[in-house]
Formats: sequence, structure tokens, C-alpha cells
Amino acid sequence: MGIKEQPKLPQFRIVANILLAVSGLFLLLNLFLPGLFASGPTGVPYSLFIHQVQEGEVSRVSVGQNQIIYQLKAENAEPAQVFATTPIFDLELPKLLEEKGVEFAATPPPKNTWFTTLLSWVIPPLIFIGIWQFFIARGGGGGGPQGALSIGKSKAKVYVEGESAKITFADVAGVEEAKTELVEIVDFLKTPARFTQIGARIPKGVLLVGPPGTGKTLLAKAVAGEAGVPFFSISGSEFVELFVGVGSSRVRDLFEQAKKQAPCIIFIDELDAIGKSRSSNGFYGGNDEREQTLNQLLTEMDGFAAGDATVIVLAATNRPEVLDPALLRPGRFDRQVLVDRPDLSDREAILKIHAQKVKLGDDVNLKAIATRTPGFAGADLANLVNEAALLAARNLREKVAQEDFAEAIERVVAGLEKKSRVMNETEKKIVAYHEVGHAMVGALTTGNGRVEKISIIPRGMAALGYTLQLPTEDRFLMNETELRGQIATLLGGRSAEEVVFNSITTGASNDLQRATDLAERMVTAYGMSKVLGPLAYQQGQQAAFLGNGGANPRRAVSEDTSKAIDSEVKEIVETAHEQALEILRQNRDLLEAIATQLLETEVIEGEKLHDLLSQVKPVANS
Repeated sequence: MGIKEQPKLPQFRIVANILLAVSGLFLLLNLFLPGLFASGPTGVPYSLFIHQVQEGEVSRVSVGQNQIIYQLKAENAEPAQVFATTPIFDLELPKLLEEKGVEFAATPPPKNTWFTTLLSWVIPPLIFIGIWQFFIARGGGGGGPQGALSIGKSKAKVYVEGESAKITFADVAGVEEAKTELVEIVDFLKTPARFTQIGARIPKGVLLVGPPGTGKTLLAKAVAGEAGVPFFSISGSEFVELFVGVGSSRVRDLFEQAKKQAPCIIFIDELDAIGKSRSSNGFYGGNDEREQTLNQLLTEMDGFAAGDATVIVLAATNRPEVLDPALLRPGRFDRQVLVDRPDLSDREAILKIHAQKVKLGDDVNLKAIATRTPGFAGADLANLVNEAALLAARNLREKVAQEDFAEAIERVVAGLEKKSRVMNETEKKIVAYHEVGHAMVGALTTGNGRVEKISIIPRGMAALGYTLQLPTEDRFLMNETELRGQIATLLGGRSAEEVVFNSITTGASNDLQRATDLAERMVTAYGMSKVLGPLAYQQGQQAAFLGNGGANPRRAVSEDTSKAIDSEVKEIVETAHEQALEILRQNRDLLEAIATQLLETEVIEGEKLHDLLSQVKPVANS
């Protein structure tokens, strides 16, 4: 499908008309005011004028505000010469002229003639009309009265079947449940009689909900491609303007265009830009433009008559909790379709689709790549394939190899390598023990993925080294023991610094932040505290978004409860810290051996790393 574009008015016509008008104006001025372009009297310095007055050569003077014009005395029957000079502030000039017997007077102020008065009334409106028509031609894309009102016209892009390659469900993978829900929409658009003859009513609106990058927009285009109907695509932010009423006008225009081309699909991306709850503080400064736009959208969706039933509204958002309840009620958005992050099999299917566009080597195992990319959305996987292809081209390979995908995963997860960042020997040694501490504690505690790589090569913005852990399977639930194991792993780097150097550095700041956040969620959201019990002290998602900010704001609790929460969080973190210290002290020799080897090679990975970590000895009650 392609986008329809209206032809634009050639700009040279406007320029030619302006030049013609200016030329005609000059001709008229030269005809009616010939003296306007005539040459004036010869200009001379003011000092020469004073000298001629003192010598008695001047007969009469006309003193003006910006110019002095004077006439010399006639000699030998020759015509008197007229000169002009620029005046200066000279209070002695009238006295000097009177002493020398010079006839002088002040120049009267200029009077407007009938022609200049006419020009003053005609020229400004003509200029205004010319500028107005220029903007009409630009805004309307072809002139006419519609251009003047184009600010209220819909900016939706219209995709029509047959103008370019269309997108179908075959181009979308990893969202099989969502595609099953949308197949019914496609069937209705193709054969509406099959549904209407038994009294069934197709949903007027379908809301696609999911994290960014999961393919909501792609799914909407696939629905239009499968159904073979026009597809109006617009972002929610394109409705909102500075002037009140523009957004609602664009909503009306969009639905009018859609009804003319029914059956069709209207797709509104980022619906939360105009659909925020009216009871929240989402509208600021008393400007109700966004609220009027939402009200018009509610009216249009609720006002479909029987003949308009083949206009279906698809919308996408990643923040459904902030949408107005009136927008989500049956009769408007009747159905919500979850477009979630793909699981292992879905990630492999997505990789197969994107891998068709690149040349793969024989050693590429897409299932292994899908296993190493938990939590990746469809957009992340597309970027991963592209990064791997770029790496292969940079290394002058004709096909993409498995090692290119491995490096691309590390780039996406940890950032680019920064070998130019040179650390001194002391810092390098601290980083090595820090990363080995993470790996050893992570290898012995539950709830962590398998340690695949340790590196002391700086990556990303501030990472001086990193430990790469990859899960062996998709997990959706975690128990308290596994969460405590994750906290202990996060504190393993700081604990290794304490065991080896008997001091700590700033390198564990991010680890401490993540460990504290996880412990606080255990207490306030997951109810994993024997002291506080199975209560939720964390605000819900909607309150968190509309509240005082922050990722996990607490509810309003008493001072004693707040102290108890802080005490429980501290106990969880300190217990995990002691667990990490015990593991590293019990395996001090292995810690030294792995760190020494890491300082020599800078990277340890694969089976070699697995063999080393298999030697970690558990401690009692660890």
C-alpha cells in the first residue's frame, strides 16, 4: 500500500505575479509623479554654505527639517544656481542670514496629494491579500477555499491497496494470539454480510495494548493489508494544536473522510496523547484543547449509524492505565488486544522473518540466539539482526556468522566496547575482582541466569567491566529465595572488593541502586515480609504515573510503617550482603585464580568459564 499525495501549486506563478504588480506600481508612480524620480539640487557641504552666506553670494534660503535649499545671486544675466546641504543644529544661522540680508523662510510640511492618499489606502490591502493567498496556496496544496481552513483538516496518511507492497499477517510473527483476535476484524471487512445476517455486530474499536516495539503499528497495517481496504494512519499528537478547537475539527474531518471510503480502517497511534483521563491532572494551564479533542473522538465513535459500521477504529498505546474510562467502555473500544513481548518460540519466529533480508552463514543457530535474548521485543530483534549484519560487513565477511550475533547481543545489552578508555593497573585489578565476585556468587545462588562471559573491557556509558548472565528459559514467576539470590549476586562485586582489598569503591553504585529497588519491591509490592505481612504499600501503576513521580512511589503510610519498611529493606540487603561475603571467603583461592586469569586475557567465556565456576564450593545455609 502507498500514500496518496496531492499535487502542489507551482510557486513561480506567485513570484511572477508579484514582480508584475511591483513593475506596474513603478510605472504608475513615474506617470503621475514625474518629479519623484527627477534629479534634485546639487548637494554641498554645510561649511561651504556658511562661507557663501558670509561672502554675500546667497540671495534666498529655504530651511527644512532634513535639508536646506538655497539660491545664489544671479550674475551676468545667467540663471541663478540652486544648491542643497544637510542642516546641523546651529542657533546662529537665522541671525547670520538676517545680517547678510538674505531672504529666508521655513519649508512647509509636505501635504498628501489625492494620489498618495489613494495609494495609502490601496497598497496595504493588496499586500495583505497577496500574502494571504500565498499561504492559502501552500496550506491547501492546490489553492481554493479549502486551503484557508487547512489547519483544521486531518493530517492522516491514507494507504491504498495496490500502490506498493502491502503488509500481511505473514510479515508479523510472535503475536499469534493477537493475530487470532484481529482475523475476525479482517473477515468482517471482507464479508460483512456473514456477520450481519445473524445479528452480530463487529466491534467499533479495537485497542492494541503492549510495551513499545512489540509490533502494534505493524499489526494494524497487516489488518488493512489482509482486508484490502483503505487505511487512515495518524498519531494522537497530530490532533493537538495550540488553538482550541483545531483538534476536534481534525477528528471530524478524519471520520468524514473515512465514511466516504468505507469500508476502511482508522489507526490512531499513541492514543494516550489525546485520550488521558479527564479526571486526572493531565490538562495543564487551563487549556482544554486536548479535552475537546477527546470529547469529539468519543462523539464520533459513539455516533456511527448502521451505514457506518464498516469504519473500524484501531488504536495503540503502551499506557492503557491513563486512558479515560469513557473511551474504553463497550460501544467505543469494545475489545483490548494484548501485544506482549515474545517468548522463546515467538522470538525465533521473529528472527526468521528478519533474517530473510540478510545472508546467514551455515553456523547461525537462530534458536540459540532466541534463547539468549529474553525480554527482547520485535523491534529489538530487528535491530539485533541489523547490528549483526553491520558487524559482518565491517569484518569483510560475505555472510553473517554466529559470532556476529553474539557480539550484537552484547552491544544491545551492555553497549559498545570502549578500548580507548585506558585504566591504570590498580583500577583494572579492582574491576577484575569485582566482576569475578558477581560471577561466583551468581553461579552459586538461585534465581540467576547462567554466567556466559566476564569482561574487563569497558562498555557503554560508564561500565568499566561486565558480567553477562543469560537465562536458560523464560521465567514469569520468581519466589523469595530467587529474589534474594539476585540481590546477593548484585552485591557480589562490592563484596569481592571488601574481601580482597578491605575497602570499597564507587564502582558498585548501580549495583546498590538495583539491589535496593528490588528489596523494596519485595516488601512493598510482593508482600514478602513477615513483619509487615501480605500488604501492598506501593501505589498502583495509574497512581504512580499520575502521582508525585518516581518509579515506585509508596502509598501514604504512617511514620511507624515507613520505618518498618525501611528496616525490612535494610535487613534483606544486609542478609544478601553477608551471603555474598561468605561465598567469596569460602572460595578465596578460586577468586584469586579466576581474577588473575581475567587480568591476563581480559575476557573469559564459554566452556572455559563454566569449568572454572563449577569449582565454586557452597557454604552452609547459602
